[in-house]
Amino acid sequence: MTAPVPRIPVSLLTGFLGAGKTTVLNHLLRQPELAGTVVLMNEFGAVPIDHLLVEHIDENLVLLESGCLCCTVRGDLTRTLRALFMRRLRRELPALERIVIETTGLADPAPVLFTLMQDFFIAERFRLDGVITVVDAVFGIGQLARQPEAVKQVAMADRLLITKCDQADRPALESLAACLSGLNPGAPQLRVERGVVAPEAILDCGLWNPARKNADVARWLADEAVAAQAAAHPYTPRGRAAATDDSRHDASVHAFVVRIDTPVAWGDFSTALDMLQGLKGDQLLRVKGIVHVRGEALPRVIQCVHHLRYPEAALPAWPDEARSTRLVFIVRDLPREIVDQAFACFCPAQPACAA
Repeated sequence: MTAPVPRIPVSLLTGFLGAGKTTVLNHLLRQPELAGTVVLMNEFGAVPIDHLLVEHIDENLVLLESGCLCCTVRGDLTRTLRALFMRRLRRELPALERIVIETTGLADPAPVLFTLMQDFFIAERFRLDGVITVVDAVFGIGQLARQPEAVKQVAMADRLLITKCDQADRPALESLAACLSGLNPGAPQLRVERGVVAPEAILDCGLWNPARKNADVARWLADEAVAAQAAAHPYTPRGRAAATDDSRHDASVHAFVVRIDTPVAWGDFSTALDMLQGLKGDQLLRVKGIVHVRGEALPRVIQCVHHLRYPEAALPAWPDEARSTRLVFIVRDLPREIVDQAFACFCPAQPACAA
């Protein structure tokens, strides 16, 4: 039997206007780890890496001196990814090993994730490697206070790059770090100066890397960090009395962990999740976790963005001795009690509160 062809990893590079995404990308594209990369930029900006350009292959593709390709997305991302894959099959392109999508500063990451999740052709051939969000150390606090797009970019990230650290003082950096931890406690924060970041720090930051024998669930899920932050800064719905926390610039966005200690029937669990997505999908920024399904030896992986759910898959092994369902929710204006009630109604076991 022919072995399945590994899916092409896709990294999403996002961040608010002026945060330094292109500076980071310029540095990364010079590194050998990104050989065979295709960079996709959307149509709102001219290609901002002119000093790396070598030649135009055609009207859409530019060959960079690093050997990478750069493509401006003019319209539908699905159509662009399909075309790149087919050109790779026809050997019209150099080796295509990775896709990096750089969004505009005002972009919502969700539509890109939708494309990777809901289109069967794309989902069979590409895999989300991770969402990397760039945050400006100087202006990030103000942007998070005023711009909902910046908040969502941070909340949906797998990695957070704090740029321009050489231009900010220590109190400002610590204040920003606390704010980011409140919005997305599960995402590691990396401090960057002049765009210099090690490729290994941000590549393969999702769950799946075929080169690894075991999926790095602990790093991907980071449920202990999320639970600790939720305990230290419990969410209080708007309109109720609450102590103010100046480090939280969008207190409506918060994260928490739901744990179910006994195996669940897949139909019951799926019904609970479907109900939450149907009724509260706009408020579910991102959901990820592992599920202990009754009668199955291996855990299933769950990933959701708003109303959409990524096709579930089984892990090759349990990541630790705690064979329990663990779900990380990053939500906007959604009390965790509603989520707990949904699983309590449809699943036999009452979810245990995260400590």
